[in-house]
Amino acid sequence: MAAISNYNRYWHHHHHHHHYHLSKPNYGNSSSSSFRITWTRSFASNHNFTSSTGVEGAIGVNYGTVADNLPPPAEVAQFLVKSTIINRVRLFDSNPEVLQAFAHTGISVTITIPNDQIPSLTKLTSAQQWLRTTVQPHIPATDIVRILVGNEVLATANKLLIVSLVPAMETLHAALVDAGLNRRIKISTPHSLGILSASSPPSTGKFRQGYDTHVLGPLLGFLRSTDSPFMVNPYPFFGFSPDTIDYALFRPCSGVLDPNTELKYTNMLDAQLDAVFSAMKVLGYSDLEIVIAETGWPSDGNLPKIGVDPTTAAEYNGNLMRHVTSGLGTPLMPNRTFETFIFALFNEDLKPGPTCERNFGLFRPDMTPVYDVGILRPTVVAAAVVARSSVPENPIQGPSPIQSPGPVASPERLPPPPPPPHHEEGRSGKRWCLPKMSAVSEALQRNIDFVCGLGLDCGPIQEGGPCFLPNTVRAHAAYAMNAYYQIMGSNGSDCDFEQTGAISHVDPSTFLALEYANFDSEERCKSQSR
Repeated sequence: MAAISNYNRYWHHHHHHHHYHLSKPNYGNSSSSSFRITWTRSFASNHNFTSSTGVEGAIGVNYGTVADNLPPPAEVAQFLVKSTIINRVRLFDSNPEVLQAFAHTGISVTITIPNDQIPSLTKLTSAQQWLRTTVQPHIPATDIVRILVGNEVLATANKLLIVSLVPAMETLHAALVDAGLNRRIKISTPHSLGILSASSPPSTGKFRQGYDTHVLGPLLGFLRSTDSPFMVNPYPFFGFSPDTIDYALFRPCSGVLDPNTELKYTNMLDAQLDAVFSAMKVLGYSDLEIVIAETGWPSDGNLPKIGVDPTTAAEYNGNLMRHVTSGLGTPLMPNRTFETFIFALFNEDLKPGPTCERNFGLFRPDMTPVYDVGILRPTVVAAAVVARSSVPENPIQGPSPIQSPGPVASPERLPPPPPPPHHEEGRSGKRWCLPKMSAVSEALQRNIDFVCGLGLDCGPIQEGGPCFLPNTVRAHAAYAMNAYYQIMGSNGSDCDFEQTGAISHVDPSTFLALEYANFDSEERCKSQSR
């Protein structure tokens, strides 16, 4: 049972995370201006699960802004709408420029009140004024759905903040009722797992003494009465050791048995969530929804620690998304999905602490993916656009193997492909992204791997696909690079590919004719030399 005692390590490691360095008096500023984003997977709705608040298995990610190189908010909002399947964001503040950027996007937004503002919001007049100036100017154009009062407030160990927390939430709720907004907007606050004094095995989960009756009891009562979720930030990353990496990453493993319930845990996240559930149950609040306000895995770090690389980060976040939307739930909460916000949208270069803190992002500041977890708006739409633009006479046959959760669900609903362009209109508006003549095969192969690795449909250039011939790296790269360029909205920067791509007004069929000639002569040489 050594693994059981390891649980305690998992939990208490988490105190080293970005949002609450206990040693720093200005706790919380490091993330005061970040936000998270959620995307709902269409398959979440296929599962029958009970949900007390109608929270479905929506996936979220933090879009942090503790950086000096991020794109303007309006560009980020458009990127999320056009290029990803993300449909919710969570801000770590309530920056008006960002709220404005998300107006009319269909993306729902969660905002956060910084910790230092909590005490002032215990006064009704202040709460009403805050609502009038911060929230009301933006609704309903911006779909603000949740206000988080502070972030990991109990972890600050700041008495004034902690005693003001629930009163501020109650006062803010009164202000929402007053403005007729309490149905549209819910109030909650996220917690680190440091609120637990016991977590191992999960059935023994308990809140820290003192906080349990004085803060968390009243808080849970408020959440129940306002139909709001309890929000936690579990990070298996901060609890795993070399012998528990499979357990942390949702890989098949022998698991850990809870001797009290005889339930078996096959991943660390379930154990963390069930410890929170057990603690809530002790206080009589096992009926509340639990939302994962933050979780994630870094793709880079200067630690001599295994599992800090893009492949592992993609594995954690990909498995996480599948798990929380599967409807399986956890051993103590079966048949549930969990609304989950991944940390983070971007790598943030100004975050303090070790290197890994600056590498939790799904995307780089130039909006290219650090790795893919299936959130780019891909496949069916992409394949159709590309098939139409690069080989007009070969529309994609039959339904795509991967169904996109985007607005176009099946190829049957796509418009018919346009006729092949005539050469006189070749110089008109239509543009393609094609490999430069100077580009070497190795670089072009990297471009193919990059685009296909993002989840764009590369079936047409695989053997048997309509664009497989001519079977040259250059022809396949032309397909892949152009696919990416068209999907990303035909911006010049999306055709750079480390200076191997160029925008062309010439129809790719001309380019392919040259490739066919080269391909034929190469094949002839090969057959002669055999």
